[in-house]
Amino acid sequence: MEDLWKTIKACTRCAADLPLGPNPVIAVGPKSRIVIIGQAPGRVVHHTNLPWNDKSGDNLRQWMGVDRDSFYNTDLFSLMPMGFCYPGTGKSGDLPPRKECAPLYHRPLLEKMPKVSLTLLVGQYAQRYYLGQQAKKTLTHTVQAFEEYLPRYFPLPHPSPRNNIWQAKNPWFKDQVLPHLYSLVQGIVHDDDSSSNS
Repeated sequence: MEDLWKTIKACTRCAADLPLGPNPVIAVGPKSRIVIIGQAPGRVVHHTNLPWNDKSGDNLRQWMGVDRDSFYNTDLFSLMPMGFCYPGTGKSGDLPPRKECAPLYHRPLLEKMPKVSLTLLVGQYAQRYYLGQQAKKTLTHTVQAFEEYLPRYFPLPHPSPRNNIWQAKNPWFKDQVLPHLYSLVQGIVHDDDSSSNS
């Protein structure tokens, strides 16, 4: 894992297309129980070198019922977006994640995480890549059908404040999906606590 991490940090494959230059931001560990696959680092994350270190991360942690210490404990969580570097900003927010990272590095990383029991697919890019033809026509329908993808995957909308309107239009997400997510994550986290103390 350490050698692979060094290879990723030294990657310059997309350097010419990255407005702030290459700076892969991931947090991974061989003992992780949950993998969170998001989109790509935002500008704040790029500058702080800490995944999900923004309001979206605050919302995601609230959804799961975990504090920052637990969230950044790689014995519990590995955080690896579809694109590892900040892609820049477009007319309506950040640009899509670079397409080179996932085919290059996701499988090698996941192969070094034998204890993973749940993978959260946050946003349409992760869902399209990992669910393929099993993904529904829209993110909304995919998230609604989350139980179809368990126990391996749990599809989620992006927790960005930009999606507050989506949540308001889809109250079933808060009422039905988030309680299930909370229960699953808490079960894994506390099971890990029990294993550590036994």
